[in-house]
Amino acid sequence: MTITSHHNRQLKEIRKLRQRRRWRERSGRFVAEGEDLLFAADAAGWRAVERYCAAGSLLPGVEVDPGVLASASGLGSGTRTLAVYEERWAELPVGPLCVYLHGVHDPGNVGAVLRSAQAFGASSVALGPGSADPFGPKAVRASMGAVFATPLSRVRDLDALPGVKVALLAGAGRPLPTIDAPVGGALTLLIGSEREGLPEAIVAGADQVVRIPIRIESLNAAMAATVALYEVTRMAAP
Repeated sequence: MTITSHHNRQLKEIRKLRQRRRWRERSGRFVAEGEDLLFAADAAGWRAVERYCAAGSLLPGVEVDPGVLASASGLGSGTRTLAVYEERWAELPVGPLCVYLHGVHDPGNVGAVLRSAQAFGASSVALGPGSADPFGPKAVRASMGAVFATPLSRVRDLDALPGVKVALLAGAGRPLPTIDAPVGGALTLLIGSEREGLPEAIVAGADQVVRIPIRIESLNAAMAATVALYEVTRMAAP
C-alpha cells in the first residue's frame, strides 16, 4: 500500500524528528535521508525502525508518493528514500584516539568532524556542553555515514576522556607536530568553536596545548580537527 497523504501520522513524526532537537532527544530517534546514508547504516549494522521509499529506490521500504515523500524530507524533490533510527550513545568515550568537541555549535562542523574521525581511525568522538546535535539532519548529512560508524558519547568532565588531553588552540601552544604522547597510549584531541575556541577551564585541564601553524587567525572546527587527526595518526605510524 502506497502512502499518498501529506497528513500521514508517520510522516508527521518524521517532520518533527527533522526539525526539533528536543523531539529527537525525547524519542531517542533520528532521521537519515538518501540511499548513500542508508547503505552506510546497513553496512554498519544499524537496523532502521522505519524505512520509506519512492518508486525506483534501490532500497526497500514502505512506498510513498514522491511528492508526499518530498514534503517530509529536508532534501526536497530529490529524495527517494529515508529511514528512522534509534540514537546510539556510548556510556564513555574510548581510546586510543578520541576527539572531544566543546561548544561546536554548527551541526555541519560536527558532522564533518565525525567524517574525519572515521577517515583517520579515531575510536570515538565525545560531545561536550554547547555542541550541536550529531543526530540532527545537517550533521547526519555532513557525516556522510560516519555517524553510523563512529562511537559517540556525551561528557561533562575532562576526567571522562581517555589518555593524554591535548588542547588545540589558535595561535597558542607548541606547533602541532610536537605532541608528547606515550607510545601505544591513548590521546584525546580537544577542539573548540572557531569563534570562542576552548574555555580557559578546559585549557587549564589539558595535559598539553598545541597549535596548527597557519598564516590566518584560525580554521573552523572541522578543518582544525582534520589537520590534527592527520598529524596525530602520521606521528603514530610505524
